[in-house]
This record gives sequence, C-alpha cells and structure tokens, in this order.
Amino acid sequence: MEDCRKILVDGIAALNLSVDEQKVDQLLGFVKLIEKWNKAYNLTAIKDKPNMIRLHLLDSLTVIPYLEGNRIIDIGTGAGLPGIPLAICLPQLAFTLLDSNAKKTRFVQQVVLELKLTNVQIRHSRVEDFQPEQPFSTLLTRAFAELSDMVESSRHLLSENGVLLAMKGRCAESELAQVTAKKTVIPIQIPGVGAERNLVCIQLGNL
Repeated sequence: MEDCRKILVDGIAALNLSVDEQKVDQLLGFVKLIEKWNKAYNLTAIKDKPNMIRLHLLDSLTVIPYLEGNRIIDIGTGAGLPGIPLAICLPQLAFTLLDSNAKKTRFVQQVVLELKLTNVQIRHSRVEDFQPEQPFSTLLTRAFAELSDMVESSRHLLSENGVLLAMKGRCAESELAQVTAKKTVIPIQIPGVGAERNLVCIQLGNL
C-alpha cells in the first residue's frame, strides 16, 4: 500500500488540502474495505488500488471547497462515494449517505463501524421517498440521472439557500439548458487523471 499512500498524499497536496496522517490511514482503510467486499457486493468496476485512490478518493475530495453549510447529503452514495472520504476529512460536518440499494447501504454501514466515523448516518431509501427531519445545506451526487430529473427528485431535501452539487464528466449544453435555476459549471482536475470532470453547482434559491 506504500505506492497507494504516495499517490494519495501527493494528490491531497496537489488539491491544496490539509489531511493529517490518521485521516490518510482511514482513507486507505476505506479502499481496503472496498477491495475486500467488492466481489460479494459489486461495489465498483475499478479493481486496482491505485485507480481506486485516484478515481474514488481524490475525485471525492475535489468537491471540498464547494460544500456549503454543515449538513451534507450524498444521494446515490453506492459504495460510500463521495460521502465517506469527505466525512473522514471533514469530521466537523454531518453527512447523510442515501441509497436505494440495500446491499450497498449495508456495506457503507460496515465502513462507518470499522472506521469509527461518528459524523455519518446511513439511509436506505429512494431519494423521492426520503423525508429528513431537517433539510440539508448541500446536496451532493455523482450525477445518477439527468440534471433536471435530479433537481426535481431532490429539491425537497434542500434548505432555503442550499446548493446542489452534481459531479459529472462531460456536460452537454442540452442537459444544462433543461435546468432553469442559476447554475455554474466548474471544471475539476483530479490529480493523475486526464479525463474531463465537471462540478455543476445549482442554487436552490433560483429553483
């Protein structure tokens, strides 16, 4: 895992983030858990650890500068991405990880227990059906659907001045045009990854 540690530490530095040694250990522990459970739970198509570091951990951490408030929900979290890496690095924030796949929420619950994360709640539900006790300041997703559909299905989860952050690859103009709210497309560079990545920020106040 030393090569993986170097990729992770160098990537964190390239993102201008400050992450202590304990959190680095937790992030690497998360990758080990994904690798261990992947065959049984079909968590990810990425099999080799160096690419897990780049495409799972570093990809997740790129959104840190754009998070708003202290209540974050990760919709369609799957294997816990980007929610678990963010929760590890930002223990002062409260994260809810939501997914409709029971196998995956069971895995993420195991991760929370093994990594002793106290700022994470797991919820097994479809986004349309989930009714939180309090709204969230940031809704975060790895773009599980068309942007307009995501806005429609999740807007009830956001606080009045909340922001929806959709992590996407290429952004088609036609897809963006369907969202009438104020939106900003921010190009994201993942250290060591050449593929195009964008973060679409949608302001709830303009919905």
